[in-house]
Amino acid sequence: MVRIAVDAMGGDHAPGPEVLGALRAARSLGIEVILVGRQERINAELAKHSDLGDAPVRIVHASEVVTMEDSAAKALRNKRDSSIRVAARLVRDGQADGVVSAGNTGAVMAIAKTVFGMIPGVERPALASPFPTVKGKPALMIDVGANVDSTPKMLAQFAIMGEIYSRLIFRTERPRVGVLSIGEEEHKGNELTKTAAQILRNLPLNFIGNVEGRDLYTGNADVIVCDGFIGNVALKVSEGLVDVIKHLLKESLSATITRQIGYVLSRSAFQDFRKRVDYSEYGGVPLLGLKGVCIICHGRSNENAIKNAVRVAAEFASGDVNDKIAIEMAAAVGPLAASQAV
Repeated sequence: MVRIAVDAMGGDHAPGPEVLGALRAARSLGIEVILVGRQERINAELAKHSDLGDAPVRIVHASEVVTMEDSAAKALRNKRDSSIRVAARLVRDGQADGVVSAGNTGAVMAIAKTVFGMIPGVERPALASPFPTVKGKPALMIDVGANVDSTPKMLAQFAIMGEIYSRLIFRTERPRVGVLSIGEEEHKGNELTKTAAQILRNLPLNFIGNVEGRDLYTGNADVIVCDGFIGNVALKVSEGLVDVIKHLLKESLSATITRQIGYVLSRSAFQDFRKRVDYSEYGGVPLLGLKGVCIICHGRSNENAIKNAVRVAAEFASGDVNDKIAIEMAAAVGPLAASQAV
């Protein structure tokens, strides 16, 4: 049985969503979940859901909590018994196959990097987020916030990891990889994107050149590479746009009696739309490049998001994604080393 550790104290509304999401994941997915955090608070939440019956869930106590106000350095140095650190150690020591956290992203990344270590050939971990497309299959954007500053070589590493993830998790046969820029033409972009594109042309990837922001949703690219600053802005703009569209669509359908009838008739279509764009259906995003499985969720994650994040962590662990990244990164060492002269 796959075992996933959940940082029960990480989210904005912890530990409620973490506990309920873990229970639902354990029951529906056949996964053992280890809830890590303050035992008395976790037990109090578990008592609220006794109607769900027995589930393969256990508790590991951690006395400290990393808050959203804590800097990554403070969390790393001063909170050695925090729930995220204890959960990460469970993975490192082989007692869990992956960790899920809705906590402080910078702190989670710093702790995971320190506890797990990096895959050889990867300088920095990167967050890879799926985006829904008009063609049905998600596009993967990498990086969406782990690194606000990146080098061209790091973007090339992100591309390799994202391409592997797309193949293994989304079953994309030969992922099309593009660099996010301000135009499709080779001469467009800044020095980072233009130099990264030069490196990617020399790697054994299905590199299609520059792609634009709209290609996040067109399905014309399977993996879209960018630095974490741009990626995070794109992610947050997309989330805000989805909320506006959902609000305006519901408002328009409910405006008149005629439209109310239409709303009733189209409710299933509306619910389908919400499901396709709802971040909680994706659960969380993987932090690629580590020697361990780490899935990071929104701070405001509900129980559905936590449940799906546990699912993603289990799929990641079962697919041996990290081992495959290590193998293919080793094969790319030569071309990437040559790129340092670029």
